[in-house]
Amino acid sequence: MLEAKDRQLLAELQRDSRLTMQELADRVGMSTSACWRRVKALESEGIISRYAVIVDTKKAGFGLSSMVHVSLARHEQKNVDNFVREVSRHPEVLECFATSGEADFHLRVVVEDMDAYNAFLDDFIFKLPGVSQVRSNIVLKEIKSDTALPFRA
Repeated sequence: MLEAKDRQLLAELQRDSRLTMQELADRVGMSTSACWRRVKALESEGIISRYAVIVDTKKAGFGLSSMVHVSLARHEQKNVDNFVREVSRHPEVLECFATSGEADFHLRVVVEDMDAYNAFLDDFIFKLPGVSQVRSNIVLKEIKSDTALPFRA
């Protein structure tokens, strides 16, 4: 279980991971050295897995986002393993979730345009062994997109 100071540190780092240790320490009311030790502990425990830059999808040239729902014909382990391995290698797939319900997997895919999406489906998804059904929901408007967890102190 995370302590209150750890949650405060994580909330601040999620807002701006470019803060200096001094700035971070000041924001959460700690000494710089204590702050540094706690951040290093959060990193070594894998709670902080990496630092990233959030890029505006459309401004970066990725004009089409889709939620792709994929069902496998048979849940043979080799087909599942192959699907997971291949999806993990494709940078267009930003997220992939194994789920219960109608589809076995839900992917969030971003590409430049409809031609690129068609190529993604034709040249990749439709060729994967074991895929029986693919349903796409094209994102018309992004209402909320966030990566920050809702930490409460």
